[in-house]
Amino acid sequence: MASVRPSLQLLKPPFFRSNYGPRGLLRVDFFTPKSAGRTATGERPSKADTLTIAEKDALTKQESGITEQSPMRLRMEAFIKQYQKEIVAALEKVDGKPFLVDSWDRPEGGGGISCVLQDGNVFEKAGVNISVVYGRLPRAAIAKMRVNHKALDPDVDSLEFFAAGLSMVLHPSNPMAPTVHLNYRYFETADEAGNSNAWWYGGGCDLTPCYLFDEDAIHFHNTIKAACDKHDKAYYPRFKKWCDEYFSNTHRGETRGVGGIFFDDLDETEKDQEQLFAFVQDCLGAFLPSYIPIINRRKDMPFTEHEKQWQQLRRGRYVEFNLVHDRGTAFGLNAPGARVESILMSLPLTARWQYMHSPVQGTREERLLDVLKRPKEWV
Repeated sequence: MASVRPSLQLLKPPFFRSNYGPRGLLRVDFFTPKSAGRTATGERPSKADTLTIAEKDALTKQESGITEQSPMRLRMEAFIKQYQKEIVAALEKVDGKPFLVDSWDRPEGGGGISCVLQDGNVFEKAGVNISVVYGRLPRAAIAKMRVNHKALDPDVDSLEFFAAGLSMVLHPSNPMAPTVHLNYRYFETADEAGNSNAWWYGGGCDLTPCYLFDEDAIHFHNTIKAACDKHDKAYYPRFKKWCDEYFSNTHRGETRGVGGIFFDDLDETEKDQEQLFAFVQDCLGAFLPSYIPIINRRKDMPFTEHEKQWQQLRRGRYVEFNLVHDRGTAFGLNAPGARVESILMSLPLTARWQYMHSPVQGTREERLLDVLKRPKEWV
């Protein structure tokens, strides 16, 4: 299956507001512009009035929709909305059961669309979320972000920000079929005049098998590498190493899985905005061809009760990483008005912890642990 970057789909009103938090342990004061492009008297503001970026974007959507000439904020929003639909449609074809589609708003501002499947024919639990948020960064958050983004003004009390992302975790029922995680996001800040003054992309995709099939890991990495190589041949080795380092249960001395890619804070010091948007589009477009052939090969394989129990133990390790080490989970749970159901969507439906468990020497379980303790180069 070839990787295809979908063309931008125009968005016309009505539209929804949603919320996404960047990676990082930052507390942010969220808000939603109740004017949605109108003044307190209900009239459209004049051009002389200063609009927030949220109000500007609301007016753009109402008046002309989203086009290739729209701000990157809106183009990223359109892209992740479109790709969420494509992923959900492909997964429903694999599983045979429909996803629950939950559109939600948060009291402090924003909302999102969570697509969730539980107790399916193939997936024990699967979630595909998109979220978009406008808000303000306090001075403390700006100071932390300036470590990687010098364009941010350190002498202001707050800055407007925009963040949008698509996140997904799939936990198959069959222990021979691997869990997969994906997240791609865009972050932007603006000054008091509503002009963009900093922006960056982050994201990645990684595979977590309970039973290792080398051909699956090779296919997964090859597909992602091809997407990276279209833009920069240094990207795959650089982001593969970053993935192995980030998705690590350091308290266990194991990586979470067999990796993939991970990156953050890609801004104008890396490449220009259009080039990085194209890179993120191609990476997201590589997901279905990287994973669908694997799940179709493994979803109906026979397995034993012992193998199911091993899957539950490995799921426990997945939970440990997400609750102990993952910065995105920590950010979400610490944000005002956190929507816990969406944040913890990534956790498996079932997991197991067994005291002092150790796999038998020479088994497939032991081989998996060997690879997790010493990450391999798959391509």
